[in-house]
Amino acid sequence: MTDQADHQRILLIKPSSLGDVVHALPVLHGLRERFPSAHIAWLISTACAPLIRHHPELNEVIEFDRRRFGRIGRSMHVSRQFARFVSDLRAKEFDLAIDLQGLFRSGFLTLASRASMRIGFRSARELAWIFYTHEIDTPDPELHAVDKNYRIASVLGFDHVPVTFNLAVTDAERQRAADLLGAAGVTSGEPFVAILPGARGEAKRWLPERYTSVVSRLAVEHRVRTLLMGTRDEADLCAAIAANASAPRELSPVNLAGRSGVREMVAILERASVVVCQDSAPAHIAAALGRPIVCILGPTNPRRTGPYASHAYLLQADLPCVPCYLRSLTQCPHGHECMHQVDVDPVVRATASWLEKVSG
Repeated sequence: MTDQADHQRILLIKPSSLGDVVHALPVLHGLRERFPSAHIAWLISTACAPLIRHHPELNEVIEFDRRRFGRIGRSMHVSRQFARFVSDLRAKEFDLAIDLQGLFRSGFLTLASRASMRIGFRSARELAWIFYTHEIDTPDPELHAVDKNYRIASVLGFDHVPVTFNLAVTDAERQRAADLLGAAGVTSGEPFVAILPGARGEAKRWLPERYTSVVSRLAVEHRVRTLLMGTRDEADLCAAIAANASAPRELSPVNLAGRSGVREMVAILERASVVVCQDSAPAHIAAALGRPIVCILGPTNPRRTGPYASHAYLLQADLPCVPCYLRSLTQCPHGHECMHQVDVDPVVRATASWLEKVSG
């Protein structure tokens, strides 16, 4: 444990991905509780920065453009820009740097910060641990990512602080979400199920036609509207699911994919009666918001990266190859059987059960 006076300028490094950033939020909260007067900065990828840009427990967001800096060594201009980035980082005079990413680049950035105390995981990959002054053991390989991150707390003396997710949704964001919903015909107070059929790895995605069946059955059998959400890249997927669904006109599914920013998505999920999705960033956002979740899992391990919540109903095929952690369908020798075995019925039943509990 270190003395509070020792750490007044703290750098937290967790560049990506969006779900992983959510998993790191309890560390931010613990740091703020332990070091209330410290200047706390978060180094994060430009793509993920909107999630935390105006977080009340942060003093500074340092954006790291992974796409641009990925050309280091191949472009003299980019290499000079990276050198300036490192120089600016050093000038901030951090005294504590925490690497929650655990890769060579993030480990190097802890060293580049010139912080006298640099913390990371002993299990870090790509030799990142060579840059740390303090290594954290994670003896259980099945430890959830949230609990793994929070092992930092024992070194810095905030392990007494409960694991707390603070997505800091503002009234302005809630109003923008209400405006989006209103423009789409969703009235104030109307219950809805948020369905997010996209995921970064294609092997994590459930079959679109089954999402269509879920949308149809929830409307016809349970008289509830569904709201399809996702990125711009997922707009066509969501549009196809909505177009192929059969629902009464007054309960027609709404497609908001690509029409909201990250913060508006958070505010909309906060209002959802139930969230149906796969292992993806929205699952972790919904868990952090305390929303009921129905999560369809394929090649991933819920013990490590499933929704960190007691209010999540997990559906996963019982197969000897699960979890395999593969991201691409072309890598799977079993024809994506793990997702094919998850049928529509249990998804609808689980969602209906949550709806009954919420309405009751």
